[in-house]
Amino acid sequence: MNKLTLSKLNDGVYRVLRDQDEHVGYLKLINGVWKFKAIGYDEHGDAIPGGGPLTDRHNTTFSDLDEAVINAKLAPT
Repeated sequence: MNKLTLSKLNDGVYRVLRDQDEHVGYLKLINGVWKFKAIGYDEHGDAIPGGGPLTDRHNTTFSDLDEAVINAKLAPT
């Protein structure tokens, strides 16, 4: 997996992107903690909440939006 990047939607939500802007989830600020919400898409382009290539990282939490830490925790081993 290539480096993950963040794209701000608003103060409490960031899109998590990999490769050529492939959307793999969101980081949402919930009760003062950033929580990763995985997302995938089916063959028709419909969203699958909790799915996709990072489904096993769904609900991973972060104290802040440090891209290096986010990459280290979300990148597959």
